[in-house]
Amino acid sequence: MQQHKWQFRARFRTNIFGWKASKLAIQRINEAVREIRKVKDLVLRAEGSILLLERFWPALQQIDSSSGSLGTAVNKAVHELTQFIIDAPCSQDDRAKWLDRLWTAMQEDGVDFLSEISERWGEICVDLAVASQWADELRSTLEMSWVHGGYFLGGPACLSCLLKSKRYDELLDLVERAPYLSWSYRKYGVRALAEMGKTEAAIRYAEASRGLNDGYGRIAEACEKILLDAGHTEEAYRRYAFHATYATTNLAQFRILAKKYHLLPPEQILKDLIASTPGQEGKWFATAKTLGHFDLAVELANQSPVNIGTLNRAARDFIDKEPAFALDSALACLKWLAAGEFYEITSVNVRDAVHFALKAAETVGRREDVLLRITALAEDSRTDAFVREHISVAQTGR
Repeated sequence: MQQHKWQFRARFRTNIFGWKASKLAIQRINEAVREIRKVKDLVLRAEGSILLLERFWPALQQIDSSSGSLGTAVNKAVHELTQFIIDAPCSQDDRAKWLDRLWTAMQEDGVDFLSEISERWGEICVDLAVASQWADELRSTLEMSWVHGGYFLGGPACLSCLLKSKRYDELLDLVERAPYLSWSYRKYGVRALAEMGKTEAAIRYAEASRGLNDGYGRIAEACEKILLDAGHTEEAYRRYAFHATYATTNLAQFRILAKKYHLLPPEQILKDLIASTPGQEGKWFATAKTLGHFDLAVELANQSPVNIGTLNRAARDFIDKEPAFALDSALACLKWLAAGEFYEITSVNVRDAVHFALKAAETVGRREDVLLRITALAEDSRTDAFVREHISVAQTGR
């Protein structure tokens, strides 16, 4: 094996990170993955990946990970590093040594940082015969743990190896004997049926796989992939796309779907996403605005409440570029403020909305009309009292 001086080695010593070092640890993880990624030699890259994976638990074990950010960073790193190991062209002897090292690292891992390693063990074996041998070694222990109600770290690894070695019937039979319904086990049965070309059976099996603690998102994701791989794009979109695609923002969700279903008109995808959240149309305002669908954004802003700051920023940012849109955004903000739809509003929120509305109205030649509308809100007894007061103050001080 080639020798290489890894810079990250010194930064991942046992207990090197303290209780409050989550932010620093995430930085170090990202730096280490970048260092490994830059290596061109695939075998050396895999060796670096294994070295880093071995050091995760010893180095990170003392950190307060309650926020979830550390776990997210580790999971992302493990996913990429695992693929580096799978892709490396090496001898069977070298891969056997890698597998032994990874197995030891998993056994010593105190919080399942390396759970994906177990779930993809068959892929890491690469060779079907090697995967089959591992399946034989792990199967009896898995069955015994099920009988006695225990947990076996190598359970996913066993199922992954049966899948890799194409022992589909054995895999399906074994999963059926699991002591409880769990997607973590049955997902291998789904993949087995899909690889056998039994698309509809795989879908039915997946749909029947939701256990007590299993959400629908992962199941929908698996079903969507099966249908897409089988060329059933329309059915995948109609049945599973929105359940299977999740992101931190609505805009990110739209972009993922638009890329995945690039043959569909983006406008259709956006409208379908909006329709999938009835009563929350306003939450798509920012997405429509960013995509340049200003008329749609205004329509959404008037259907259900939008965050005050989002509306006021839209009014501010588009006064010069799209004054009509800026005006409608500010008026929508005033509408929902007057209706008492927001908590913890401030005088600044109200005054900004009035200011932006009047400024945009002047640009489009509607100042008198808009002034009358704002005055009517200030005089309407149904308008929130706090908002009435500060509309009047904003008008007086204009």
